[in-house]
Amino acid sequence: MIIDSHTHLFSREVADDRTPFFDNEPEFTLLYNSPKSKIATVSQLIDTMDQHEVDISILSGFPWRNPDYTKKNNDAIIEAVTAHPKRLRGLACFDLSWDGAAKEAERCIDAGLSGVGELAFYLSGIDDSALRLMQPVMDVLKGKGNLPCMIHTNEPLGHHYPGKTPVTLEQIDNLARTFSDNKIILAHWGGGIFFYHIMKKQMKERLKNIWYDTAASVFLYDPQIYDMALKAGVLEKILFGTDYPLLTPDRYYRDIDQSQLTLEQKRMVLGENARALYPDL
Repeated sequence: MIIDSHTHLFSREVADDRTPFFDNEPEFTLLYNSPKSKIATVSQLIDTMDQHEVDISILSGFPWRNPDYTKKNNDAIIEAVTAHPKRLRGLACFDLSWDGAAKEAERCIDAGLSGVGELAFYLSGIDDSALRLMQPVMDVLKGKGNLPCMIHTNEPLGHHYPGKTPVTLEQIDNLARTFSDNKIILAHWGGGIFFYHIMKKQMKERLKNIWYDTAASVFLYDPQIYDMALKAGVLEKILFGTDYPLLTPDRYYRDIDQSQLTLEQKRMVLGENARALYPDL
């Protein structure tokens, strides 16, 4: 089974014309102002899944500042999941500075979504203020059966690109320690913090509740990243994610095939690890 644990979907209104949604939405403008930034419909996603033999995709919206945009985007996710119950799962997404974030998480989970994500601080790092804002949402997730939360992270070094935040490894470490009882998925390989699993003290325990997805890996790392995850002892925590429509699954398949993973290890990354994390897969 192949599970794409990181895809994005907007409401039909945004897909038809994104330009009215740039006002007072600097994060959306940052990522989607370029016409090269793709926005996909449900039918396009399903067609891509069929073409590349993906069984299930997990959908995420966008952390809008406008609560009305947030609710419409989450409603679009709920509608898609309801229409395609065998193919799609969804995550609730919102701006954590919105005082209704925790209630929105609860509303969406009660409507059938499987967790929260992709939460992001595109214009700041994951500082102490961000952790305080996250607390009520993390409490909701624990109360709903300890459902997972996917959080945007990125490597603190290397080239700049839209969506690269000023997050540090220390901030990611603080995130893991603050919410040590929550299940957390760090998008984009967790900014590389999984390398620290090989340390003899502290980090294995601190990162025990952390998973990592492969979203945008094709742009960021050589195929050997999968071999390094195996050597670091975290292969069972790696989730296949494409960041679709940014990239299609076949781009990742090629990288995985260039790694030294066995067939069974590839199956773990491509789907079995996600099945172990999400209770409804």
